[in-house]
Amino acid sequence: MKVAGVSKDSVASHAKFRAKLGLTFPLLSDPDHVVMEAYGAWGEKTMYGKPVQGALRSTVVVDADGAVERVYPNVKAAGHAQKVLEDLRGTGAA
Repeated sequence: MKVAGVSKDSVASHAKFRAKLGLTFPLLSDPDHVVMEAYGAWGEKTMYGKPVQGALRSTVVVDADGAVERVYPNVKAAGHAQKVLEDLRGTGAA
């Protein structure tokens, strides 16, 4: 299994974030949000009561052939990684 993170943040910002959290997987910079749009992780959301365009926190599971297996939209960080791992191992409700 391979893991990568994608956001519009800069490569330098990702390097600092990886170091701060001790992440061992790559964080990819998508400043024009082309990849995020392709996977449905960029669009309209509400911030402080106003509609804005931005990152939609999501997890997309892609198989070895590049096909999307599962999408987790509107992700809340707490407990999410564990839920995805359980689903991938077949122990959670898929």
